[in-house]
Parts: sequence; C-alpha cells; structure tokens
Amino acid sequence: MSWGNLLATAIAAVQWNRMRSVLTMLGIVIGIAAIMVTVGLGEGAQAKVKSTISALGSNLLTVSPGSSSSLQGVRGGLGSGSTLTLSDASALSNSQVAPAIESTAPIVSGHETLTFGATNWTTTVYGTTPSWLSIRSRTLEEGRFLTSSDMSSSNNVIVLGAVTAQELFGSKTALGQSVDVGGLPMTVIGVLAPVGTGTSATSNQDDLAVVPITTAKYSLLGTSSTDSVQSILIKSTSAATLSAAYQEANKELLMLHGITDPANADFTIATEQSLVSAATSVSSTLTALLGGIAAVSLLVGGVGVMNIMLVSVTERTKEIGLRKALGATPSVIRRQFLAEASILGAFGGAIGGALGLLGQLFLPSVIKFPIEIPGSVTALSILAAISISLIFGVYPAARAARLSPIDALRSE
Repeated sequence: MSWGNLLATAIAAVQWNRMRSVLTMLGIVIGIAAIMVTVGLGEGAQAKVKSTISALGSNLLTVSPGSSSSLQGVRGGLGSGSTLTLSDASALSNSQVAPAIESTAPIVSGHETLTFGATNWTTTVYGTTPSWLSIRSRTLEEGRFLTSSDMSSSNNVIVLGAVTAQELFGSKTALGQSVDVGGLPMTVIGVLAPVGTGTSATSNQDDLAVVPITTAKYSLLGTSSTDSVQSILIKSTSAATLSAAYQEANKELLMLHGITDPANADFTIATEQSLVSAATSVSSTLTALLGGIAAVSLLVGGVGVMNIMLVSVTERTKEIGLRKALGATPSVIRRQFLAEASILGAFGGAIGGALGLLGQLFLPSVIKFPIEIPGSVTALSILAAISISLIFGVYPAARAARLSPIDALRSE
C-alpha cells in the first residue's frame, strides 16, 4: 500500500466516527493550548523584567553599602549600613582612577508628602546629582534638570516624575509652581518624560521626585550629620567596558575603605545583567513548573488516543482479518493505525496551537500581562502532539498487527 493510500485510509477511518475523534483530540487540544499559553506567559514575564530593568539605565552598576549593627548588637541586612560616601562617588568619577567609568550619581532617598494647595501626594524623593539624568537614560518632558549651581547653592528646586506632576497639578502646568515637601517650599523646575514601566508604587519610574543631593541632605531628609549616601550609580563608557568599570570600582572602593581582603568588603556592586538573571531565573522556574503541569493534560490526551485506538482495533477486528487474508502484512496494518493516531495528534495539535495563538492576542487585555509565544514553540508543540499520539498509538497498532487472520475473521 502506498503512503498516499495509507493516508487516505487513515483519514477515512478518523472521519468514520467524527464525534469520537473530536472527543479524543480534545485532551490534546487543551494540553497544547495550555503549554503554549504557559510558555508565552513566562516569555512575556522575562521580557517585561528585562524592559523594566533596562529602563532604569544602560551600562549601569549599582553600588550598595554593607550591613549595619546597632549598639544592642542587632545587625541590619545588606544595604542598611552607611559605608558609602559622597567622597567615594567623587573618587569613582575621576577618569584617571577609573577610565572605564563615564559618570557616577550618589543617591539618598526617602518618602515625603508633596503638597500643592489642597492637593497632596506621597512619593519617593531622590537626592542626587545632575549626572543622574543621563545615567538613568531619562529625558525631560518640560523644563530643565538639576545643575551644578543647584548643587553648590543647595537650591530648593525639584524635578517631578510624570505621574507625580499629574497627581499634584492635573491639567495645570507644573513649571514654576511651588510645592511643599516635608514642610520645605520647593520650586518645580522640570517634569521627566514618562517611561511607562512598573505598575505599583514601589516600581513605577514615573512616580518620583528629584532634588539636589545637598538640599536633600542638609534641609529635607535630615542626613547632614554624615557624608554617607544610600547608593552610588555608575555608568560605564560602553557596554563593552562594563566589566572593566566593575573591576575599577571594586578596586578603588576597597582601597578607599582600607579593606585588604575582598571577602570583607563593606559594599556590594550589582550589574544590570545580574538583576536580569536573578529575575528571569525565578520566572523560568515558575514557567517550567506551570509548563509541567500543563504537559500532564497532554499526556492525558495521549492516553485518550490509546484508549480510542484500542476500541477501534476491537471494533475493526474483522476488517483487519480481511485485510490480512487479502495479503496485507503486519507492517501495513501497523502503519495504518499509527497513521490514524498521528492524524489525531496533528489535528489536535493544530487546533491547540491556533487556540494558543488566539490566547496570545486576546488574553493580555484581560489579565493585564504580556504573553509572547515564539514561533518555535508553536512548531514544537504541534510536533509534540504528533509524537505523543504516535507513542500512545504504538501498542494498539502492534496489537492489531499481531491479530491472526483466521481468529479475526472468526470473531463476532
């Protein structure tokens, strides 16, 4: 029997009982669609994480202080210490000391309530330097950013994020307005262009306020008693020099802090890639877990194919006997039933793939989360459906091939 005749016979057998074939494929359809959507959610989560972290700034290193200890011996976590200073940031920005570092931006921050007339809004206020704008890869929607003059004079000026400006002023212009920040009147000199990342108060990069670090330390946040800062942002000269910038910053800080053993460093340096890797690792693990759960339904679909094929073998015992009596070899019978199983898998996989792609189009607007299904996943899912059907169709096909023609023709 030619492959064309074999395929035509298999399609006819599948169509002979359409309802049973549809119900058999249902498990495969659900399994394939579930796997595709699950993988798509994982890919979407990873893309969102990378986009969010990249929006914080390119070629970026973040230096955080070590842990703190109270007089009572209570130790704080990493980042709670006061081991980083403005002097550290100034030293790292020296091109003679660290040629791979383009610029640095020391940061202090705190939550403050901003008041304009009868309207108030609580947000994170960052005290920093003019280089923060380029390091964070931000632009201005209107007005200007902080200048060296603002720094040296500790001017009471403030730059607002797009969300913060909207909450305080609505449709009014923010430029030139005076806002009360923790009891200190400050003039709005600029509004940052929105970046649209993050949806919560802790991650929305459009909900913030930026002031000169000298103003923040001496007048606003009450940290003037020390030279310490909460973190230092470092921008390398290019992506290629990021590793060199890391090494230079680490070496210089160890020297400045008088630390001879790097294991005892009182600071940590994190790269953008390390943040991406950590976040995507969690996302990948969750995707694999959910994908495994979804794959169970595909296995259930395979079991359904095997059961229906066994029923089909029992119902068509005389047909099998007649074919063998007319000269059909066991291999021909085996190929016929395997072809029927693969057709069920192919149609089920195609329908499941189509449902998965439809989910990619319509589910994001419902669940408010991106779904990205690579084309390779669609192809592999359909191939997996066919493979599962073939694997679970082997036993029924072998059973049909082993039937004796005489016993088959004699059966009732």
